[in-house]
Amino acid sequence: MRRFLIVGAVSAFAITSVFAQTATEFYVVRDASTKKCTVVDTKPTTTTTTVVDNGTFKTKTEAETGMKSMKVCTEK
Repeated sequence: MRRFLIVGAVSAFAITSVFAQTATEFYVVRDASTKKCTVVDTKPTTTTTTVVDNGTFKTKTEAETGMKSMKVCTEK
């Protein structure tokens, strides 16, 4: 019985770890000096780049598509 509980606990931990790793977010950020937008997988912590509009997406493809429709990213 003890072995069963240990195996169950380890399995639950492994499953939640896998889900936590796949739950990444992608951000559309704009560099203040170059005024160019890019897609990154970590939220910016510096003041030189900022997240554009509501530029948080679940996949990189969604972020790239969203970036094309953001006015600040398409202006020249």
